[in-house]
Amino acid sequence: MIETTLTINGQEHRLRADPRTTLLDALRNHLGLTGSKKGCDHGQCGACTVIADGRRINACLSLVCMMDGVEITTVEGLGEPGRLSPLQDAFVRHDGYQCGYCTPGQICSATAMLDEVRAGWPSVVTEDLEGGAALTTEEIGERMSGNLCRCAAYPNIVDAIRDVAGAKEAAE
Repeated sequence: MIETTLTINGQEHRLRADPRTTLLDALRNHLGLTGSKKGCDHGQCGACTVIADGRRINACLSLVCMMDGVEITTVEGLGEPGRLSPLQDAFVRHDGYQCGYCTPGQICSATAMLDEVRAGWPSVVTEDLEGGAALTTEEIGERMSGNLCRCAAYPNIVDAIRDVAGAKEAAE
């Protein structure tokens, strides 16, 4: 067993777990934070996406013992009923979910992705590497490609992201 100190959604947690325990299993099974979903368990679907020190990661591929001292934000830390984050609110307004299973990962990923855009990080499809990225449908699609939606709510997810980013249709 290894003891790890985690800061999750601003609250410190001490966890004693098998060194093979993934961050996802620690969140869900040890700490009761079930917002992050177990999808493929291979880092391919993004349902388990959380934000670690400002960057999006797949919690199913991260060992909890490697997260000692890392600030982790789960979907529960972004907002709550009556006090939704701008992206959570936009997902509701744009019907950016259907079954909702991928939604927590989508929202965590989109939250960190918008910070990446604000920081000027280009993606594979960014045309002007010096001028920042316009949040076109193609740009958002590339940046969110690690998060799959089995219900195919992609157009509404993109609309929600564009809404929060203040992106205009003319940007396309």
